[in-house]
Amino acid sequence: MEFTAIDYSIFALLLVLSSAIGLFYALSGDRQRTVQEFLLANRDMGCLPVALSLLASFQSAVAILGVPAEIFRFGTEYWFLGCSYFLGLLIPAHIFIPVFYRLHITSTYEYLELRFNKTVRVFGTVTFIFQMVIYMGVVLYAPALALNAVTGFDLWSAVLTMGLVCTLYTTLGGLKAVIWTDVFQTLVMLAGQVAVIVVGAWRVGGMAHVWRVAEQEGKIAGIDLDPNPLERHTFWSLSVGGIFMMLSLYGVNQAQVQRYLCARSEREAKLSCYAVFPCQQIVLCLSCLIGLVMFVYNLEHPLAPSRRPASSDQLVLFFVMDVLQDLPGLPGLFVACLFSGALSTISSAFNSLATVTMEDLVRPHFPGLSESRATLLSKLLALGYGLLCLGMAYVSSMLGPVLQAAISIFGMVGGPLLGLFCLGMFFPCANPTGAIVGLLAGLAMAFWIGIGSFLQSWGAKGVPPVNSTTLPTVGNLSTVLATTLLPPTSAPPSPTGLQRFYSLSYMWYSAHNSTTVVLVGVLVSLLTGPTPAAALDPRTISPVLPWLLCCLPPKIRRWLCCRGGDPAQAPGHADTTEKSHGVPNGLAPPGPDWQGGEGHGYIRSAAAPIYAVQETSF
Repeated sequence: MEFTAIDYSIFALLLVLSSAIGLFYALSGDRQRTVQEFLLANRDMGCLPVALSLLASFQSAVAILGVPAEIFRFGTEYWFLGCSYFLGLLIPAHIFIPVFYRLHITSTYEYLELRFNKTVRVFGTVTFIFQMVIYMGVVLYAPALALNAVTGFDLWSAVLTMGLVCTLYTTLGGLKAVIWTDVFQTLVMLAGQVAVIVVGAWRVGGMAHVWRVAEQEGKIAGIDLDPNPLERHTFWSLSVGGIFMMLSLYGVNQAQVQRYLCARSEREAKLSCYAVFPCQQIVLCLSCLIGLVMFVYNLEHPLAPSRRPASSDQLVLFFVMDVLQDLPGLPGLFVACLFSGALSTISSAFNSLATVTMEDLVRPHFPGLSESRATLLSKLLALGYGLLCLGMAYVSSMLGPVLQAAISIFGMVGGPLLGLFCLGMFFPCANPTGAIVGLLAGLAMAFWIGIGSFLQSWGAKGVPPVNSTTLPTVGNLSTVLATTLLPPTSAPPSPTGLQRFYSLSYMWYSAHNSTTVVLVGVLVSLLTGPTPAAALDPRTISPVLPWLLCCLPPKIRRWLCCRGGDPAQAPGHADTTEKSHGVPNGLAPPGPDWQGGEGHGYIRSAAAPIYAVQETSF
């Protein structure tokens, strides 16, 4: 079906209001005149808008298309991913947020320099930039391509309009505009999904009928406790492997951490993390219900063979266009819902990329840069990344089947970066050499398994046509962080030899890759000489470390915590002022007698080993 004028009007209204929010914050307050206001919203945001912004970044357009298609094809087993949300948000709230917030940093990779050295910081920054640049073009292009295939909506008009609008409000309004547009777009996403569920369920006889038919057809899955890591989805892979994927997103990803750091207090940052939990559960339930309604509707109102979708990512759009075709305005609302997911994800990418480039690559080399010039440069960086996103969308259009590999590259990087931060926070013995070697080993392992799995699946399926809209069927952003091609619906032959290695469930990718970084990093650090205790800034070590180590034998505690040691044997470590190249970042110089500034809550004496660091305020 073709879009009506009402549908186009609703879609246009989304873009106009998103731009208006950016213009409002560009012309109000301090008018984005300082780096802190532009990149951190003046550290004055409340927990609710931050929480909804965290949710919006999580709920990408790929998720809106992918999760219902996953439920339609394989049943509700994917719903158990919600079990991972609790620890996946509780751990960042009590381990990562206190460390990042009390250091008063802007970029998460500043932590790596304070904990290790500048080289590790640059490695982390470059890895993150590579990850986001690859992904942001795909997340803009792929939904537009699917929409074009189903509705005839002009492909490049959608790509250019969305890319330019997103660049506009991100560049003019800074992080505050990004957060408030995320709030607005979250409401649009929820409205679009609820409308589809209500109308679809009404068409087939109600939600009770949907559930009964789905249960009869075997789509309501039970708990599968199979511990085999090669099984695509089990309770363990979803609930335990999902925790690591959540941590790679909500624990250390710059786009999310930047939102914690813009909260007006550490308590507000933690509350925003808590508030995301019920919101995520609601969004997951809505996506799963859409999948069930789609399945029952397809049984009772099957599409003609000529109108059947060519790929799984088109399932939702074909269903929406069919079920809402005689209700003007609702197809437009769902398209607005779809592109709200894309806008929120892309704007987060622009802002976070501008932040890490400014703070990690520019300011250290130009410490004398004035505030006004730094702010202008930050805006130009956001603009530049916006234009680069449009370029990457064009590159995505030329990739054909490699489009799926581009999405997978994003996922391959999340686990190793999580491992790098865990290595720094939980293993005081880790040194810069161990951190770099561990990160490279984790990336090598991630690309080996990911690309091997991709090629194996590609060979089994055959080469999809150029510009096909085939995407991974699971599109939740936390899953896309670690996904490659999913296996075909029919059961593949049992893998043997190296194929078993490539058949590892994508849900375990983040856990496997982050563990590789930690194990290799600790081993190399112990072999090359662990970091002396006196060379460590205790603020860079997680405050929960004493409780985590209490069950270990004393000898192992001393190895991991570097008890004793000569500070002179710790090359590459300098105080905070030197590491920051004189750029003020709110950090007090560490030292053996450091007692902690107001609100930090750490006490350590010169004679105490690092595992004696304790948190005195809760």
